[in-house]
Amino acid sequence: MGKFAVKQTKNGGYKFDLKATNGQVVASSQVYKSLITCKQGIASVAKNAPVAGIEDQTVEGFEKQKHPKFEIYTDKSGEFRFRLKATNGQIIATSEGYKTMKSCMNGVASVQKNAVDAPTEMEE
Repeated sequence: MGKFAVKQTKNGGYKFDLKATNGQVVASSQVYKSLITCKQGIASVAKNAPVAGIEDQTVEGFEKQKHPKFEIYTDKSGEFRFRLKATNGQIIATSEGYKTMKSCMNGVASVQKNAVDAPTEMEE
């Protein structure tokens, strides 16, 4: 089972990483102003990830999906990344860069699987 690891940032905000069972970070959040809003972000990921569609923006003429959705795209260095958008269109989690589309899709699947019932833990 995965977990949400919450950390306080240097500027006093909070952010979370969703870690897979093996401890690998599969998605990260923005910095939230408070612990309460960070936990609301976690709840949003847990609610939206399992039902989110996948929009592959790496293909020409890709089919737009409704929110919530995972947007797959390539970054400036040519790596594949995803961002999870909530029902309201806000980005609620982002990935690291992946060398292959297959690895990126595995990351999406891991978020969908691990976010549902992952416990939340504070980390130093």
